[in-house]
This record gives sequence, structure tokens and C-alpha cells, in this order.
Amino acid sequence: MKILARPVSKGVGEGPLLISEKPISFLGDVDPKTGIIINKENPLYKKSIANKVLAFPYGVGSTVGSYVMYQLKKNGVAPAAIINENAETIIIVGAIISDIPLVDGVRINSLKGYTYAIVNAYEGWVHVR
Repeated sequence: MKILARPVSKGVGEGPLLISEKPISFLGDVDPKTGIIINKENPLYKKSIANKVLAFPYGVGSTVGSYVMYQLKKNGVAPAAIINENAETIIIVGAIISDIPLVDGVRINSLKGYTYAIVNAYEGWVHVR
């Protein structure tokens, strides 16, 4: 199924789809060395975001979260792409400096039941299967 989205950080990424119905703070929720979700309150707890398409409503937390995203990229454990309902500044800056494709305007609930996603943040669409 193809879903239209707003391109935010240009690029194309694909991989297994990980969905969190809760917002994510890259500072505190994700281990920058391993790419594993370390927040016990997150439904993705103990799962790796490395090379996955990560979908969550929006980001929360400190501006340091942008630099954690950059560390993830430098360590080879960043997501292949990010899908948000409403991308906010921390996630936008982090995606741009880390060269991670980012789109928003996608309802997270519309992704349920799908396990793989292709994100085209040049043209503004997500294909899920």
C-alpha cells in the first residue's frame, strides 16, 4: 500500500518496519552505541532500530537528541528511515545532520499490520507491505 507523506529530510530508505505508538526521545530511549531501545516504557524495548524503518508519532526530549541520532549514524546503527505523524525540530535536525530520510504526515495507526516499508523522502511517499 502506498501512503502519501510530506518529505522532510531527503533520501530513500527501506527495511523492516518498527512501530512505536509512543513518542521517542533519542536521548534516554536509545543506546547510541547499539541502536537498541533502552526505555522499558517503550513498546520497542530491547529492539534494535539499526537499519529499520522507525515509525513513531513525534519526538520528545532535549536538543541533544539530534546529536544522539548523529552518533547512531556514525556507529552504523541508525534507522534506515523515519516516519512521523508530526516531525518536530529535534527529529528534523537529527535526521538532516545524520542523512536519515524522514517523512511526516503519516498516521501511525495506518501502518499497523505491515512489516516492511520503503520511504521515499524525495517524492513524499511510503510503501508498506
